[in-house]
Amino acid sequence: DFAENVMAMPVIRGEKSENERFAGALRTFCIEAMMQDGKALQSGTSHDLGQNFGKAFDVKFQSKGGGLEHVWQTSWGVSTRLVGGLIMTHSDDAGLVLPPKLAPIHVSIIPIYKTDAERSGVLEAGEGLRRALVDLGLSVVLDARDDMRPGAKHFEWEQKGVPVRVELGPRDVAAGTCVYKRRDRDPKEKVTLPLAGAAPVIHALMDEIQKALFDRAKAMREAHTVKADSWEEFKTALKGTGGVGNFVMAHWDGTAETEKKIKEETRATIRCIPLDGEVEPGVCVLTGRASARRVLFAESY
Repeated sequence: DFAENVMAMPVIRGEKSENERFAGALRTFCIEAMMQDGKALQSGTSHDLGQNFGKAFDVKFQSKGGGLEHVWQTSWGVSTRLVGGLIMTHSDDAGLVLPPKLAPIHVSIIPIYKTDAERSGVLEAGEGLRRALVDLGLSVVLDARDDMRPGAKHFEWEQKGVPVRVELGPRDVAAGTCVYKRRDRDPKEKVTLPLAGAAPVIHALMDEIQKALFDRAKAMREAHTVKADSWEEFKTALKGTGGVGNFVMAHWDGTAETEKKIKEETRATIRCIPLDGEVEPGVCVLTGRASARRVLFAESY
């Protein structure tokens, strides 16, 4: 829920194979995300440790019957790798691209002026827009620094991934308009708005940008998820095209030996056995033995 609805990073939920599960765990569950190079990032895990660690460290509890039994434990969570996941899912060569639900600053207003008279009028209009946006619950910066040119300010806020940047100059003020740019789109794309009604429009953009980032990442994953039914198909599918690899859904005979051999020959591992995957009998791409369903293979970090 957090990965998809806050980070706008689509994930596949599944169970790890025996080779990939946490050492000592009975079962490991995970969420796997595709990064822009087609590699998989294990983005979170949940481990059923059973009584293994309770026995190893002799940790016990008193049962209802009054006796002592070794504890049953779980281990679960996410880590700072999600920071990397966020960057590698959405960002580009210009810097960060942040989904609005995570962005510490939603809007930067960049005033443009040359004279003191222009400065006064532009900043007054900018402050009015800032207050209107704040009243709608957004975090907004009116960048009134005099030691930086407007272009440098644009570049800085673009690098920081602020979802929307607003330009406001004397001609805009005179016309009662402003111009905004969305961080998730071409930086050359500008939209002019009436200044009086700009706040609710920009506020509504936050949900639109949030959805657009998720949809773009999901479409990329779907475009690079393929099925393979033979060993040659499997090896070709993993490589992908244009320097972007694929997630490959393929049959596996369920043995650790086969899984290990596939990893040795291709560097691909079973990222997970998807929880939502359909049962589809077939034969293992490497050994030809029977398989109950496809699993997710990919190269990973």
